[in-house]
Amino acid sequence: MTSSGAPSRKALSKIATNRLQKELVEWQMNPPTGFKHKVTDNLQRWIIEVIGAPGTLYANDTYQLQVDFPEHYPMESPQVIFLHPAPMHPHIYSNGHICLDILYDSWSPAMTVSSICISILSMLSSSTEKQRPPDNDRYVKNCKNGRSPKETRWWFHDDKV
Repeated sequence: MTSSGAPSRKALSKIATNRLQKELVEWQMNPPTGFKHKVTDNLQRWIIEVIGAPGTLYANDTYQLQVDFPEHYPMESPQVIFLHPAPMHPHIYSNGHICLDILYDSWSPAMTVSSICISILSMLSSSTEKQRPPDNDRYVKNCKNGRSPKETRWWFHDDKV
């Protein structure tokens, strides 16, 4: 693993490559509101700019998501983290890890990068306070050496924020 938290990656399968190329074309034609894909030549890692929705605590705030796609995407979920600085949110750790069930246990191959982004923006938009998770310091300390959030056994207990 690298210090950025990127898993050691194998090349994308043909299915994953075809799927991501299709998603990228769809994104370019109809990007989700509040998001901009930063174009690079790396299909396996996308950097996405997130703009906070109007009328929310995060209105006009700008953040960056890093999406790393595994060899067997979409059968396996991508790793999605916020780059520094991560938004202050009860489900987002200061190291950028996101506690959101669709990124882990509730992943479905029918989901797309766009649907992930919309879910993350919805999570941000519904928050009533900007604060870190109560266990932020302990969690971040235990995630040293670039541990992937996909290695975490998440406990999804709060769907109010």
